[in-house]
Amino acid sequence: MLTRMMNDLSPLFRLHNEMDRVMESFFEDAPATPRPYGAAYPALNTWEEADNAWVEAELPGLGLEDIEVLVKGGEVTIAGERKFGEPQGGANWHRRERSHGRFSRTLTLPWDIDADKVHATLRDGVLTVQLPKAPSAKPRKVEVLGA
Repeated sequence: MLTRMMNDLSPLFRLHNEMDRVMESFFEDAPATPRPYGAAYPALNTWEEADNAWVEAELPGLGLEDIEVLVKGGEVTIAGERKFGEPQGGANWHRRERSHGRFSRTLTLPWDIDADKVHATLRDGVLTVQLPKAPSAKPRKVEVLGA
């Protein structure tokens, strides 16, 4: 009886397997369209020490001319543009997943930044920004007087 039931269901199993194969090949061969930058681009690491905050941003393939760092009050904005490249020699795209276009990411710190002392470097696709605390944000010792 089980053998007869399996034979009756065999066309359904074949159809199921064929549909799986078609769907897998459809998504593998479909040309990928560029995705817009998400809210988390570029990826950031941020940390604080006594006198500075530090921000690292992953910006592979970008040069100094493609990036700008803006500081105002307690905010730092990393902005720029990844240019769109075409394949060379009349080649055709097979897959295009890397995003392109303008991006901007703003980080708000709980204290003001000394904008005149901000230092930024780009090395191996990683932007590192040193954000010194403004003098008004640093703790200061208060003299206690007797009554």
